[in-house]
Amino acid sequence: MSDDNSTVVIDAGERDRLGHPLDYRELNRRIRKTLSEGQERIVLMNVMGQRYIASATGGTRMRIEIHGTPGNDLGAFLNGGTLEVFGNAQDVTANTMNGGRIVVHGNSGDITGLAARGGTLLVKGNSGYRVGIHIKEFEGVGPSLVIGGFVNDYVGEYMAGGTIFVMGLGCTSSPVGLNVGAGMHGGRILVRGGLDEHQLGPGACLAELDEKDAAVVEGLMSQYEAAFAATIDRSVPVLKVMPLDSRPFRGHYDSTTI
Repeated sequence: MSDDNSTVVIDAGERDRLGHPLDYRELNRRIRKTLSEGQERIVLMNVMGQRYIASATGGTRMRIEIHGTPGNDLGAFLNGGTLEVFGNAQDVTANTMNGGRIVVHGNSGDITGLAARGGTLLVKGNSGYRVGIHIKEFEGVGPSLVIGGFVNDYVGEYMAGGTIFVMGLGCTSSPVGLNVGAGMHGGRILVRGGLDEHQLGPGACLAELDEKDAAVVEGLMSQYEAAFAATIDRSVPVLKVMPLDSRPFRGHYDSTTI
């Protein structure tokens, strides 16, 4: 249904005759039909774990508000526009995102940002394991993943480009787990607050921020503040993790097999 000429409201909490919530395939069919009819603003109410919401959609003016808890693969292959979640998101949010913006007013699950290639993801709270695994960039265009709280082990694993920023808001110890940047060969991981050498994965090292890094930090902090009406203390140091080499596992393979 439409609440005015510019917004379509879809109730994802509908029940079938067996009491099951609206199937994810039907929900996504309605989203795509609405977009194909030229409506660019959609509000989803009572979302209860439906998967693949808005996957492979786009458009610079597209805006989808999600009230509830979306399931896995929210915004997979997103090409543009904005998805804003007023709640938590489950695993693999922003899977292979190409562009656009995803804003989560809560926490996200494991493998957030898997293989993202562009766009911006802002998570107000915490995220799980393997955040930003395999993210990449091409000709200077890559994704930015911002986690307001903490992440668990293997953040930035096999990272090939882009930026991950873990801000550690509300944390009293290091906001990252172990094996930070394991196997990374491009991009940067920014950690606001504590980070020790023993937390780094193979192929990763600590480095000083340069002027370009500092500008990126400030820009992402400002985006976070605007998205969540927050204020971030600029006096807390931000550390950078970068790859030791563009081929971190050189010499670790059997040359007779390649």
